[in-house]
Amino acid sequence: MTKYESSVKQVPFPQASIFAKLSDLRNLESIKERANDPAFIEQLKASGQVPEDKIAQIQDLAQKLVFTADTVTITGSPIGDVALHIVERDEPKCVKFEVQGAPIAANLWIQLLPTSAYESKLKCTVGAELNFFIKQMAKKPLQEGVEKLADMLAMIPYGY
Repeated sequence: MTKYESSVKQVPFPQASIFAKLSDLRNLESIKERANDPAFIEQLKASGQVPEDKIAQIQDLAQKLVFTADTVTITGSPIGDVALHIVERDEPKCVKFEVQGAPIAANLWIQLLPTSAYESKLKCTVGAELNFFIKQMAKKPLQEGVEKLADMLAMIPYGY
């Protein structure tokens, strides 16, 4: 299995708060509302982090997400429903996921480390079973994807 790791991200919330939010995927359902919030869309456009032509795609994708405590599923994909399912919770250090319904075997680990009582570090690791040719083509997009995922997770407000 080939591993792709994000850089370590600083998160201004305690490790326990981050773990509590990420270990129950229903807590992330607010993504759907946020994707349609005009103020958030304007913030995205102004930040330049997301090209303007991609915002509609993000909004469409957000509406296809279905959340349960252990699974987030993208419905209506050309290859069928694809899910990210929690397979292990190591409180408060790590949440491990497995991809289901995809044409390749893959997993995701979100690792958390406290840096103080009020701040933490976060790192994402994606593992994927790729053949040699796919590995060469997918290396850059997967590395960029895991980095963007870590960036997004570091921006979530984990306070309750």
